[in-house]
Amino acid sequence: MIVRQNNWAGRTIVHTPLIIFFLLVILACAPPGSRRSEFALGTVCSVTLPDKAQEDVFSAIFARLHEIEERFSVSKDGTEVSNINAKAGVEPVHVSADVLAVIERSLHYARISDGAFDPTIGPLVKLWGIGFDNPRVPTQTEMDAVLPLVNWRNVRIDAGSVFLTEARMALDLGGIVKGYAADEAARILTENKVKRAIVDLGGNVFVFGKKKDGSNWRIGVQNPLSERGESLGVIETAGDKTMVTSGVYERFFEADGVHYHHILSTEDGFPARNGLLSVTVIADSSIDADALSTTLFALGFEKGVTLVESLDNIDALFIFEDKTVRGTHGALQCFSLSDNEWTISGR
Repeated sequence: MIVRQNNWAGRTIVHTPLIIFFLLVILACAPPGSRRSEFALGTVCSVTLPDKAQEDVFSAIFARLHEIEERFSVSKDGTEVSNINAKAGVEPVHVSADVLAVIERSLHYARISDGAFDPTIGPLVKLWGIGFDNPRVPTQTEMDAVLPLVNWRNVRIDAGSVFLTEARMALDLGGIVKGYAADEAARILTENKVKRAIVDLGGNVFVFGKKKDGSNWRIGVQNPLSERGESLGVIETAGDKTMVTSGVYERFFEADGVHYHHILSTEDGFPARNGLLSVTVIADSSIDADALSTTLFALGFEKGVTLVESLDNIDALFIFEDKTVRGTHGALQCFSLSDNEWTISGR
């Protein structure tokens, strides 16, 4: 078997949605030191303050990002989520308010998607190993053994404790935690009365406040069939919006000529195949956009667009293998194509 793996973003928290954005913002006039980047949450995280550098703000945000990683990582022993997994089927584990809030939100999305998004997907993610050193295609027998463990209904929350009721169950909150982290960065910006900023957590982008000249922020959406950094179109927004994309092209491997991406179906255990290349979610809250980008991709277009249109202040773009773009009304209003090989097909 010949295996070739692609993993654009490093990670320590697995099952992170593929987030492939780049900002079309000219920062040449920004003062020196107005941008800081650090490795956190398994990727390169950047914060830009276009007006001026504020070292206390940078320090507060990155300290918070590292704190979140130390609580949520599933690849480090002793984190709160690792402890929950270690005690699966044994006993509840008391957790911080952070971890409890994110787990509760993940269960909300599991509930409204009927399990298409499932925070207990850890055993299946580990079985495939996509994004790690030795990804492989599991046997059907192996998948049949772990699929019953993927069941969000077997997560019990009581008095600040979390209990996975079955042995060998495992949480993996990578599909939602970077969104929570981006929202926390925005909270710190608000508390420090920052007027405008760009938070980019490995491509999970939050444009905070309004641009000084009053023009819209312009965020390029990755062309999933091209090299990294090549967009197929641009989203424009006045500000205070987050954009997150999940797709097939950033973290995958190929075995014997077959492409296996990381967005796994909780129904059959294989990578979801529904004609989509990516889904981009535009929202006010990054934790919601993060969870929904994976959820909508897993559901496919018809079920996905029905779900997103039932929610307030959420829009989505669906990018298809046939080089068409469809989406909700709000998403198509703020999106314009920049690559003439693609077409917009509407709702």
